This record gives sequence, structure tokens and C-alpha cells, in this order.
Amino acid sequence: MKIEKNLNEKNLVVALEGRLDTTTAPQLEEELKNSLAGVTDLIIDLSKLEYISSAGLRVLLSAFKTMRNKGKMKVTNANELVKEVFEVTGFSDFLPIE
Repeated sequence: MKIEKNLNEKNLVVALEGRLDTTTAPQLEEELKNSLAGVTDLIIDLSKLEYISSAGLRVLLSAFKTMRNKGKMKVTNANELVKEVFEVTGFSDFLPIE
């Protein structure tokens, strides 16, 4: 998986490419852990994400909980397969998805 970050003052956009699964979730978790200090607006761009597993969902949930206390988080540009995973798991009920 490829992770691109773009920080503009307190706004962080994290673009993911490839698969977010058991193998790659720890990499994203570490990147987010090291990048959220001072961030009040987190956008996760999934336009190039092909697949997300429960391990990936766990990382997004953790980031959402962190951001809930300091700002906001949203997910953008998810493909139909990824959107379906969010809907089936109930993530679409609490996580802003555009």
C-alpha cells in the first residue's frame, strides 16, 4: 500500500493506494499516530484504495476516535466495494463518508 500525506496548517489529507488489510494496516496506523499532532481536520482519500479488511477498519475507527476529541475526520472518494464494506459493518452510520 502507498500512503501520501499532505499537511496544510491543521488540515491533513491522507491518500491511500492499494489494499488496506492485515499486512498494511500497521503501516497506516503508525503513519497516523505520527501525523495527527496539531491536526484538527483529517481527510482520508480512498480514491485509489482497492480493498479494505477488518484490520483497516480498525485503524480508521481508532483515527476517528482520536479526531473526535480534537476535530473532525471524514472519508472521501471510496469506490463501491469499499462503500459497501462501510455500510455492511455500520461504519457509514457514524463515519462521514463523501
